[in-house]
Amino acid sequence: MSPAVIDVTPLPDYHLRLSFANGEVKRFDMNPFLTTGIFKELTENGMFQTVKVSFDTIAWANDADIDPESLYEGSVAEVA
Repeated sequence: MSPAVIDVTPLPDYHLRLSFANGEVKRFDMNPFLTTGIFKELTENGMFQTVKVSFDTIAWANDADIDPESLYEGSVAEVA
């Protein structure tokens, strides 16, 4: 089980800064997801900026969300 997401910040070029309950801060690239399904909507009208923490993961105003395990395993540690 991956740690819960406790904070999210949208960054330029469809990246996310994610803070996890275990204290790690990581960066997640959303670009590979933006060509399929509901995720296509994230490129329109500022929708990407609506991201927020929802329970232990993240979600957008269009109800798109991503499994917290995918976020944790698919992100890279931020270099201080």
